[in-house]
Amino acid sequence: MVVTASMAVMGWLSVVMVVGSPVLHKVGGSKGWINHDVNYTEWSAQEHVYVGDWLMFMFDKRYFNVLEVNKTSYESCIDRDFITNVTRGGRDVVQMTEGRTYYYLSGGGHCFHGMKVAVPVQQHPSLAPSPSMFFSSSLLPSVMCSCIWIIVANVVYLVNLVIRC
Repeated sequence: MVVTASMAVMGWLSVVMVVGSPVLHKVGGSKGWINHDVNYTEWSAQEHVYVGDWLMFMFDKRYFNVLEVNKTSYESCIDRDFITNVTRGGRDVVQMTEGRTYYYLSGGGHCFHGMKVAVPVQQHPSLAPSPSMFFSSSLLPSVMCSCIWIIVANVVYLVNLVIRC
């Protein structure tokens, strides 16, 4: 049982080492989700959000909220029939679970003053290889080498674990 759990942990660590850790993106940067002066479109364009990353909305929930909406509602600032009300306590986080564009706005008329953001979420580059990668003979040795080192590290770890038991 211990060896099986250790193998699962090592497998997960191998993926984390290759892919990287999730990133927490504070929507609006240092100004957060409370300022009509923030250009959330520009903020979103400067961010690189990947599947597994988190968005953090910081705001005063007495005055603002965060609603996930579809593209049509986003474009027209319609806060009815939203997908999800993200608002919980004013320091709310949402994990990006799939590669698509997420649309958020603040209801109560704030959307009309610019409090809305479209966040394109991409697959992590190391998880979404281009088709040419499979046919590139120059890339194959480096990929094989990386995989071999990960396998060797896992085997060494497991051998040490078995010896200790």
